[in-house]
Amino acid sequence: MLLDIIQTSEGGGFIIIKDTVDCCGRQLLKGFINAALKREEAVHVLGFEVCEDEFRAGLDSRYTKGLCFHDGYTDPLGWTGCLPFTMHQFTALEINAHLNQSEPVKTVTLVIDSLSWMLQHYSPVVVCQRLQELRRGGALRSILVLLHSDLHQQGIVGSLCHLATAVILVSPGMSGQYTVAKTTRRTKSGKVTHEEECFNISEDLVVSIEAQSSSCNTVAESEDYEADPAANLTFNLRLSEVEREAKENLSLPFVFSQEKKSALLRPRPGAGRILYEPDANDDFDQEDPDDDLDV
Repeated sequence: MLLDIIQTSEGGGFIIIKDTVDCCGRQLLKGFINAALKREEAVHVLGFEVCEDEFRAGLDSRYTKGLCFHDGYTDPLGWTGCLPFTMHQFTALEINAHLNQSEPVKTVTLVIDSLSWMLQHYSPVVVCQRLQELRRGGALRSILVLLHSDLHQQGIVGSLCHLATAVILVSPGMSGQYTVAKTTRRTKSGKVTHEEECFNISEDLVVSIEAQSSSCNTVAESEDYEADPAANLTFNLRLSEVEREAKENLSLPFVFSQEKKSALLRPRPGAGRILYEPDANDDFDQEDPDDDLDV
């Protein structure tokens, strides 16, 4: 599933790469960008966490002419007033204005590195609203963002992931050779699919799937065991074979056996009967059941 998302350009796609302090997702982000540049798409990067030279490192130089880096790293708050992009310009109107300054192309991908920087200066509601405005604007084909999930409350992360068409959580593999990607993908029809894969990223930022997560996490599964909640109790919660057999053979007082049912239903001589003799007040008119009522 990971390669399918990387190699295809789905219209209206919103992809979130979630990482933590244990595993950085920027290399995978650059792998997405490298694949988009090779498809001759225009990629606009709103960079706030690393400088342009560091961000371009490793990308295929034959295709980087399609990459436009909007520098929000040097002066993100716009104190000097001479840089082309600041965090205050994180609006659909400003971003589309920057996109229109470049040469017109059929496909444009917007990359935000990272969305965690925006969440430090804007409320989650504002960030979600502006992402939705960008998706509805029509100038972008897809949006790709990096999100440091361990810096925010889970409710905020969940709200952002609810907007995404694909969420990729990266984590280190047990062997240290691979990185695990837990991918959740939502189609236009509403179908949600999940998959875990182990992948590697080469020096030229090409992503390759090495194995399914069940193969690369064998060590973790063997070491993980379920704790026994009844291990250290002062009384026994389990039954021996003799106790279990006695329990199964026990007749409960509220459960009637077939013999007891037959004995209760069998007519016996001298058993009591109810005899009813109607009197004059019991005259019942079938045509007027309410005849005895004073109405």
